[in-house]
Amino acid sequence: MRIGFGYDLHPLVEGRELILGGVHIPFPKGLDGHSDADCLVHAICDAILGAIGKGDIGERFPDSDKRYYKISSILLLEEVFRMARQAGYRIGNLDTTVVAEHPRISPFKEKMAQNLARVLNTDRDRISIKASTTNGLCLFAKDGIAAYAVVCLEERSHLI
Repeated sequence: MRIGFGYDLHPLVEGRELILGGVHIPFPKGLDGHSDADCLVHAICDAILGAIGKGDIGERFPDSDKRYYKISSILLLEEVFRMARQAGYRIGNLDTTVVAEHPRISPFKEKMAQNLARVLNTDRDRISIKASTTNGLCLFAKDGIAAYAVVCLEERSHLI
């Protein structure tokens, strides 16, 4: 078994779509970044990469590389998960938290979890999406969204 942790934070800006967990969320602002800036998927990528000892998302998909400009972060997650499978692992479970004052994330959590379960080739009950606020106490509270992810990878050869 391997465990990895990931974290990501992006600012909210005008003129961008808001994508979290590969799901479009209607909101007047979106996350700023080189890719689609899906901070939830970025945190998951970092957790998986950490669990298999392969660095971080910035090393694998640098913003200096034009191939990743405005790319769907789901495509990056597919590549990261392919690396984990090649190393002999599958998802044991994935636990995530999205931190945002706005918009409300709760109405989209189930769709995100189903989407991530599909991409990670695992059962829906192995994916947890939680939402929280900072109660206005963090600097990014009104101007950004953060995400945390913890993943447990199981070695496939030890599975029955």
